[in-house]
Amino acid sequence: MTETITLHCRQETATAQLAKLLSQQLSQFLVAMPHAHLNIALKGDLGAGKTTFARYLIQNMGHVGRVKSPTYTLCEPYSITLDGKDGFTVHHFDLYRMRDPLEWQEAGFAEHFDAPGFCLIEWPEKAQGTLPAFDIEIELQAGQDEMERTITLRALNAPGKSILDHLPQNVQ
Repeated sequence: MTETITLHCRQETATAQLAKLLSQQLSQFLVAMPHAHLNIALKGDLGAGKTTFARYLIQNMGHVGRVKSPTYTLCEPYSITLDGKDGFTVHHFDLYRMRDPLEWQEAGFAEHFDAPGFCLIEWPEKAQGTLPAFDIEIELQAGQDEMERTITLRALNAPGKSILDHLPQNVQ
C-alpha cells in the first residue's frame, strides 16, 4: 500500500506551499484523532532542503517563533494547538551526526514516539533498524537551480495514505 506523489517545485515559495498543504492535512488528521501519533521521514542529500521543509511545516502547524535546526541537539520539540486544542507536539529530529544506530536508543527519545502529534526525522537511515515504522516518507532532491526541488511523498500505511489522498497533485 504505497501512495506516491512527486512534485517539482521550481521556487522556494512552491516548497513552502507544499509544506502548508501537508500541514493542513496533518492538522485535520490529528484533530479527528487527537491521541494519534505519526512518524514522518525526511530524506535527501546534504543541502536538499530537509530542514527548510521542516521549518515551513512546523510553522504552518501553528508554531510561532523560530524553528531551530536540531543538528546539535538531535531533537527540538514544538508544542502546537490545533483547532483550539492543546496537547500536540511536533518532535523534529536531525540524526545526521549520529555514528551508530545504538546512539538513538541510548539517547532516550523513544517516548516521543507515543506522544499525540508527530515526529519528523531527518536522516532516519542513521538510526536504521531502531526507529518505529514511518507513516509518510518525504524525499527531497535539489535541482539545477538553487531553489528548485523535486519532492516525493510516499504513504507507507493507511494513516499516511489518508493524509496524502487529500493533497493536490500539483503546487504553484
